[in-house]
Amino acid sequence: MSSLFVLAGPTAVGKGTVAAFIRDHYPRVWLSVSATTRTPRPGEVDGVHYHFVSQQEFDQMAADGDLLEYAVVHGRASYGTPRRPVLEAISQGRLPLLEIDLQGARQVRERMPDAHFVFLAPPSWDELVHRLIGRGTETAEEQAVRLETARAELAAQAEFDATIVNQDVGVAAAELVDLMERHISAAR
Repeated sequence: MSSLFVLAGPTAVGKGTVAAFIRDHYPRVWLSVSATTRTPRPGEVDGVHYHFVSQQEFDQMAADGDLLEYAVVHGRASYGTPRRPVLEAISQGRLPLLEIDLQGARQVRERMPDAHFVFLAPPSWDELVHRLIGRGTETAEEQAVRLETARAELAAQAEFDATIVNQDVGVAAAELVDLMERHISAAR
């Protein structure tokens, strides 16, 4: 049984916020750093939040088989998980966590079906809309695209092994880490 955990859910549900909370409060969890072609948001640091790369660099990584999963998200930017660091974390017995989108989670399930998949859900649709609009990082057009995508992503919840509702970031993070630790303890 793989110790790899995959956290996915709809856009604006707070995947990145929960992952950042885990990074800051649970050092025993190894958090994968995805590569992306999108522009950094305010406060994001290259190599910490994402590896910000050009489309040409990203395409080369994909062609070389260096990505465990990758996709174009919201029809705009490419995202992917570098393969080698994930495999190294697993072999070192760490608690590895991927925070990725639904497309990526499906690819990881194909390549690593024994990984554990956790869906991060919003408390309600209205709260999801409020979070997306409230963060103010996308244009109205981008918000509309993301909300359309979110409807389809919410419908995929049944594909996951567990669901955590992100009502409170600290509580959601604690629930996820507890789930990871219980899974690892049971596998020993």
